[in-house]
Amino acid sequence: MLIPYIRAAMHLARFEPMENGCYFGEIPSCEGCWGEGPSLEACREDLEGALQDWIVVRLRHGLSLPVIAGIDLNPRPEMEHAEAD
Repeated sequence: MLIPYIRAAMHLARFEPMENGCYFGEIPSCEGCWGEGPSLEACREDLEGALQDWIVVRLRHGLSLPVIAGIDLNPRPEMEHAEAD
C-alpha cells in the first residue's frame, strides 16, 4: 500500500523553476511536503524522499494523511485496539 500511495502522490506533484535556476516541487494535498534541487530530476528525488519522511512523521504523531487515489493509509480504530491487546 505504501509504494502505490507514494507513486500516486508523486503524480500530483507540481514543479516550477526558481529564479536561482533550481527547481521547487510540492504535493498540494500533502501540506508542508516540498523538495528542491538543481535539476527537475533532482527536485523530484528530493520531493519523493521528503514525502516518505512526511508520511512517517504524520503517522508517528497520530496526524491524518490525505486519501490519495483511493488509498487510505490512516490507521483504523479497530486496528489500534487489536495492537493494544
